[in-house]
Amino acid sequence: MTLSVSPDDIRNQLVSTKAKAPVSDEDMQQAVRTLLLGLGEDPHREGLRDTPKRVVKALKFLTSGYHQSLDDLLNGAVFHEDTNEMVLVRDIDLFSSCEHHILPILGRAHVAYIPNGKVIGLSKIARICEMYARRLQVQERLTQQIANALQGLLQAQGVAVVVEASHMCMVMRGVQKPGSWTVTSSMQGVFADDARTRQEFMDLIRHNPSIH
Repeated sequence: MTLSVSPDDIRNQLVSTKAKAPVSDEDMQQAVRTLLLGLGEDPHREGLRDTPKRVVKALKFLTSGYHQSLDDLLNGAVFHEDTNEMVLVRDIDLFSSCEHHILPILGRAHVAYIPNGKVIGLSKIARICEMYARRLQVQERLTQQIANALQGLLQAQGVAVVVEASHMCMVMRGVQKPGSWTVTSSMQGVFADDARTRQEFMDLIRHNPSIH
């Protein structure tokens, strides 16, 4: 299937605008102090005195994707090029946060597209993945957002995204299953319609020994 969405739609619908935070840093730090108290800790003891400030700073960094835009990220790095061969960037490290427990999601993305008159700077593919990863996420949505953004920007013949990740909410708590990996995919355009093209992509990423 081909996604009928324009670059403007992608910018307007998928990219959060740079808005002022609804609460202050001090409000957020006080929330962390309350959590520490609830855990039975003393937020005023030496080792925890600056923890609220550090936690807020870390959370802002880990969710900085909310305040990035595709326009700023791309910086004009979409070029007209007469080529129709697959472009694949694999093993893009991803560090995200589960929206259910705000625990880490650690993994990698494999992203491919078949151009339709336009190509994108290779580093920008990794930056698109990073922008969406640095939000509170579920892996299914993250995978779809990466694919939709690339398809919307390039109107490519097809886009394929596979994300494989380990979720600390499964490893550190709950079922406590270290070594478990979750794999999600989004196939659009010729990758969805043409089994041979899809198989070529899957074969290329399977040649990587990191695939589980």
